[in-house]
Amino acid sequence: MKSKADAVIIGGGVHGCSIAYHMAKKGWKDVVLLEKGTLACGATGRSVAGIRHQFGTEINIRLANESVRRMERLEEELEYSGSIELMQNGYLMLAYSEEELDLFSCNRDLQKKIDPENQTEILTPEQAAGLVPGLNLEGLYGASFNRRDGHANPFHVTQAYAEAAARLGVKIRTGVEAARVQKEGHKITGVVTGNGEEISTPVVVAAAGAYTKTLGAQVGLDVPVIPERHQVAVTEPLEMILGIMVISFEHGAYFKQTPHGSLLLGVGDPEHEVKDFNEKSSWQFLFDVVKKTTFHWPALREANIIRQWAGLYDMTPDSQGIVGKTAVEGFYLDLGWSGHGFQLAPAVGRALAEIISGETPFIDMSCMCLERFERGELIPEPACV
Repeated sequence: MKSKADAVIIGGGVHGCSIAYHMAKKGWKDVVLLEKGTLACGATGRSVAGIRHQFGTEINIRLANESVRRMERLEEELEYSGSIELMQNGYLMLAYSEEELDLFSCNRDLQKKIDPENQTEILTPEQAAGLVPGLNLEGLYGASFNRRDGHANPFHVTQAYAEAAARLGVKIRTGVEAARVQKEGHKITGVVTGNGEEISTPVVVAAAGAYTKTLGAQVGLDVPVIPERHQVAVTEPLEMILGIMVISFEHGAYFKQTPHGSLLLGVGDPEHEVKDFNEKSSWQFLFDVVKKTTFHWPALREANIIRQWAGLYDMTPDSQGIVGKTAVEGFYLDLGWSGHGFQLAPAVGRALAEIISGETPFIDMSCMCLERFERGELIPEPACV
């Protein structure tokens, strides 16, 4: 049976649900969200869900500033009965060379230029150790720290957006794949689901991570995104010993403690990780993450790892998202966040809903357009792991 919708959103991660909520809030009456699995079953639910101000490009800093503010009051805004488990005890970025510390200082200066109230500060190794007792100072030149940074629960954030969107009339359909996007000429006409249902619509928003490349190809667009596996190890629950999130770009390692006590340990290894849709955990990662995280924090040697998982980053050539309208009328993109997408979903969802509604977005997103790759106008984000 053929059905109709004013817009179809493809992807039930935090970005898809944020877009759905913001479109409905702006008055869109007939919006359908399609997710082939369950909500947050992809990159969103497999992230460690860090939230930070400490970026190195103007666009990400502006998006982060707005998103952190929104996260701080998200439960109230979305009338969520649960908790998004927001912990704002800080984000410590470790520098292992003068060049890296200089980069952190430049990032801080840009953050403060954009927002004079930004709380990012540059710390000595000893000051960093004061935040993480027992931190290994070997080779450490200093660190960047912002006490308003932190982390949240990606499942609860996504669920909060989904429930709020549904109350506003969005039809959320899980277990339904968007098999094909249809167009006539240069205009979107509909979506065909995996069970053969046709949904007639003039607007499609593709927010399906690296899978969006296939959707783009169906309408004649080359979307430069590749999947890259990233893995996480989980320790047994421990007493609360780590209030902040710690990250080392030099070693590609990061770790945090969740509210129920488990520590999440990650390593980004772009040179060796597979570049396909492989979400199987590897024993090589387990050895690597233990080696690198215990180097930074030897106290972790006493913790027992109880499980691990893998997920996909949707990587672009400049490690930046692709957002906005395309050459195909009615086809919009939101993907390619290269590991920092979860935390920017509140701001991106609002801005893209404004773009789709024909308005000027509250943050200028034009630098993140798909066409920048053809023009060679890349905007590399230096603060990625």
